[in-house]
Amino acid sequence: MRGFLAALRAAPWLVWLVLCIAIPRESGGQVWNDSATRALVQRATTLRAQQLADTGLTAYQARAHGYVTFLGQFGREYFTPPKLLKADELELEVYWHAPNLSKQRIIGRRDTLLLPTDIQYHTDHLGIVQNNFPSVIRIGEGDEVADVPHPLSAAGLGDYDFAMGDSLRIGFAGRTIRVYEVKVRPRDDRQPRVVGAVYIDPSEGQVVRMAFNFTHAAFLDKSLEDLSIVLENSLVQGKFWLPSHQEIEIRRSGTWMDTPVRGIIRGRWEISDYTIGTSLPVQELSQGPEIVGSMELAQKSYPWKGAVLDSLPPDERAPTDADIAKVQTEARALVRAQALARARRPNFAFQDLSDIVHVNRVEGLAIGAGVVQPLGVGLSARAHARYGLDSRTVYGGASLGWQRPSGAGLRLFGMRDLRDVGDVTERSGALNSLAAQEFGSDDTDPYLVRGGGIGVDLPRFRGQFWQLNASLEQQDSVGVHATPVQGTYGLTIPAMGRRLIRTSLVGERATSLWLWGTELGARTELRGTWDLHDPVTLEPLGIGGGAPFIAVPVPGARTLRAMLDADIERPFDDDRRRLVTRTVAAALWSSGVLPAQELVYFGGPVSGPGYDFHSLSGRAALSEHVEWRTPIPFIPFSLGRFGKVPGTATIAPYAHAVVVGGSVYPALGAALLSPFNLIRLDVARGLNGPRGRWTFGVDVDPEFWSIL
Repeated sequence: MRGFLAALRAAPWLVWLVLCIAIPRESGGQVWNDSATRALVQRATTLRAQQLADTGLTAYQARAHGYVTFLGQFGREYFTPPKLLKADELELEVYWHAPNLSKQRIIGRRDTLLLPTDIQYHTDHLGIVQNNFPSVIRIGEGDEVADVPHPLSAAGLGDYDFAMGDSLRIGFAGRTIRVYEVKVRPRDDRQPRVVGAVYIDPSEGQVVRMAFNFTHAAFLDKSLEDLSIVLENSLVQGKFWLPSHQEIEIRRSGTWMDTPVRGIIRGRWEISDYTIGTSLPVQELSQGPEIVGSMELAQKSYPWKGAVLDSLPPDERAPTDADIAKVQTEARALVRAQALARARRPNFAFQDLSDIVHVNRVEGLAIGAGVVQPLGVGLSARAHARYGLDSRTVYGGASLGWQRPSGAGLRLFGMRDLRDVGDVTERSGALNSLAAQEFGSDDTDPYLVRGGGIGVDLPRFRGQFWQLNASLEQQDSVGVHATPVQGTYGLTIPAMGRRLIRTSLVGERATSLWLWGTELGARTELRGTWDLHDPVTLEPLGIGGGAPFIAVPVPGARTLRAMLDADIERPFDDDRRRLVTRTVAAALWSSGVLPAQELVYFGGPVSGPGYDFHSLSGRAALSEHVEWRTPIPFIPFSLGRFGKVPGTATIAPYAHAVVVGGSVYPALGAALLSPFNLIRLDVARGLNGPRGRWTFGVDVDPEFWSIL
């Protein structure tokens, strides 16, 4: 109700007071289609059919100010917050005349392009909804949703069930209005229908608020995942309930390989400055499309204040607006989950481009494939495998998983695969393959893992994800089998051969607002291992003749390891400048001989610029990065239908330090981020004696590493 209450507060003559009062229900639960509810719904439907004639409203005009944004999101369970790609700010003149004539004229429009995109909005996304929709609902000019019966229509009375929910008392100027919530669900959720709630003033039958979703059968565009709408009205001149606040969120999803990809269109509108009863040209209102634009020059010359992003709602990076999220939750509670979900089919299973093809020193050129098969009721099976042409070895794994919409799930898995010792990824997979093949520069440190186990995914809570894993494993070292075009590969780590039980608790926090205007994203891991057999080492025999070494058993290790990776960013000057920090810390304890694969390894473009890859290692280490990003002029140019490259790039001088083994390894450097921040060019100089050197690098934005 946040947006609803905000709209009420906007009226200068309104002093609001909201008290939540429970409507009596039968002990058996929700009561559907009781006589009182049906009578209220019938009254509201009759009033809508009369086109507000009983209120004396004949015409009005108003202004509407809003934003239409396009966001992209990808990755496992869409854990990473959406990335804003494009933002449009619009100003409208709104006209309405009884019985049902309306016109909206766009008098101002400007946009900010944050990543190249050729998104084109349907015309009705650029305006508001009048009269809480006609008797049938159409969205996206009929391409997304068409001819869905309105709950408060003659057809809707037979197509939907209704139940009384809570009521709200709204007090102002010595008068109190009680608004009733009426929950709406389709009688047949396999048909194109809405699911949600309407809020009705029982004294006149006026609709005060609508908040609803759609069954998946309503979507004509089968890439649509979800479409949620909130329409809120406020009382104008103490008599007329007219539009005040509106929100719409349209989500399309698909897969890029097996990586979920989602596009999100959001519209947010505030409607005000009503003039009631003005004389309007009826003929003009009845001709042509409802939403029209003024001349492009007039739109561009509209007297905007500040930049588009200056006044954009601060929660735009949130996965879903709170009001919209409430609509989606309510819809899931009212109908079967199958009515809202798309049917899933077998699909190729690739987490990223490197699952299909990559190059490293162990496998050489490796080619992979995988498949995921939904089994219903939340179950799915997946398998993947790849073959290294130089190692002549097959690696892969399989799993059987069950997952709920909340994110909670259970997995059984088995594997014979490579695992990297690094706590952070130093390069994107695509760039590492290119550098490994051409120059012998492989920023991975793998070892072999064989075994299986069980994993538990805990429900997502406030942008946090927790996962508990337990497995029985056999770990071994692997050798170098490939040869680069130029240069030579370094040796792999001498991983200890061991059979063990491995448990881990992994937590992730999606990047979101934190303290003092900062944004925090973090990942933490607590890991324990228990060797089941004492390992064997080779010691010099010390006497001439025979074998030069003798096998000596040593105590098996029990290790406990903790790691934290935290990104904290603080925007300044409306995000034109930004302070960026990254802290990575890890430490371990061991009861016996320490396996090389459990050590902390730093060094490389991310964890230790200015120092060789994984050249800094120990039982405990800290990596700290601080950089200041500020815009610099850039030559703008057109990308055709994908927009225009802005006239600014970003320069980011930084300082970095690694602390390990009682020594400090500082470095200074600078990065150039291209327009849209898609490409990052790095140069750094390590300052600690012979280990420090000049390093140079180029890579894509780390936000895209998960698909490369």
